[in-house]
Amino acid sequence: MKTPPSLQALIEEGVIDEVLRPLKSGKEAAVYVVRAGNEVRCAKVFKDMGHRSFQKRVQYQEGRKSRGSRETRAVASGSRYGRKQQEDEWKNAEVDALFQLRAAGVRVPEPYSFLHGVLVMELITDANDFAAPRLAEVELTPEKAREFHAILVREVVRMLCCGLIHGDLSAYNVLVGPEGPVVIDFPQVVSAAGNNAARTMLLRDVNNLTATLGRWAPELLDTWYGEEMWAIFEAGQLQPDTPLTGEFTFDEHTVDLDGVRDAIEDARQVALIRQQGREAQDDED
Repeated sequence: MKTPPSLQALIEEGVIDEVLRPLKSGKEAAVYVVRAGNEVRCAKVFKDMGHRSFQKRVQYQEGRKSRGSRETRAVASGSRYGRKQQEDEWKNAEVDALFQLRAAGVRVPEPYSFLHGVLVMELITDANDFAAPRLAEVELTPEKAREFHAILVREVVRMLCCGLIHGDLSAYNVLVGPEGPVVIDFPQVVSAAGNNAARTMLLRDVNNLTATLGRWAPELLDTWYGEEMWAIFEAGQLQPDTPLTGEFTFDEHTVDLDGVRDAIEDARQVALIRQQGREAQDDED
């Protein structure tokens, strides 16, 4: 295929050798399948700020550190330079998170390089070496749904032990490879200690997974892994291998349990709506 201008510099500098085909395109980035030597990888090209909304990012960026005091003041002022710094921080947050999480043993694609706004990383494939499907695109047995749920809950724990929360985790940000689920897409990654909405985002991430996998294993809908792991985290006792039961004792005077269950069902409905929207966008592309 014709090389996109955004990837030409990587070919000229020898980072990749060839662009094979587009993989997917969304509001945040476009992803291409590329060749680097004898390996097939993927290249994520982040779209510029003109194609994306900053309003949604405010709560995600709370707790992220700017490069220096000048950058912090510029972001706060909303100047052109500040918006550019905000854009750079947005991109760097995903890159930094991938390297950190990969080193911690979290199931994420291996990152190789980040140059000219392009992240080159491992291409997750299925058993036939085709691009792996998203969790939202596969049918599961109850046994496999329970297995995937246990794996993903453990990955959320490992991320939390790194001080990070995905922030937008759902069946659309999980790929299913031969060895199980792999978590992708981290531009909304949240600081667990520095963001006031961290707990809410963690519970939403876990509820999204539970709502999806609960379609095949309904007993999962009566588990409370998010609440349990956050309570242990707040107590300073969470470790990557901390045993979890999925049970949690709520203060029934202050917590609406039916409301929590309704929130899980709402998450499932939102996931279905998002799927329809993405399928429509794919048809347009």
